[in-house]
Amino acid sequence: MFDRIWAALLYLYGILLNSVYQCPEHIQLTTLGVDGKEFPEPHLGQWYFIAGAAPTKEELATFDPVDNIVFNMAAGSAPMQLQLRATIRMKNGHCVPRKWIYHLTEGSTNLRTEGRPDMKTELYASSCPSGIMLKEMGQGYQRFLLYNRSPHPPEKCVEEFQSLTSCLDSKAFLLTPRNQEACELSNN
Repeated sequence: MFDRIWAALLYLYGILLNSVYQCPEHIQLTTLGVDGKEFPEPHLGQWYFIAGAAPTKEELATFDPVDNIVFNMAAGSAPMQLQLRATIRMKNGHCVPRKWIYHLTEGSTNLRTEGRPDMKTELYASSCPSGIMLKEMGQGYQRFLLYNRSPHPPEKCVEEFQSLTSCLDSKAFLLTPRNQEACELSNN
């Protein structure tokens, strides 16, 4: 008898705990327009890398020497492509330009990086105004990345990102310092 009462109490406690500490659900962004041919207009333009989260520190190590990163996302030269250009400001002050092409996957928010068949990127909504979240997965890593139109979004945005990603089993967290001025994006 006591075992049944104890089991019922534990069950009710579990339900209560789940309802109080439930992780927010991340909403997947729609990449394509209604007719399936439009590019994701609201997501084109300039973005700043704000923070990253991953299950381990090693999955974020590539960002350790970074002070800030500014990106420009534009429609690619072919249908179903996005052209990304970035300039990385290293903590030592140097600017490192990068560029790559994402291939859109029709009917989903999955992006494939040209030349990196092992890498998959998914776009998600951010609870922060003017923000997006990416989930990058590749051989041996998985990480969430927070981007915003502003180099200094409200602190609440970063806190919500960290809370959400910790619910998604990301124990490591990295916030870019953004102490230096962003490097100028090249047109090449």
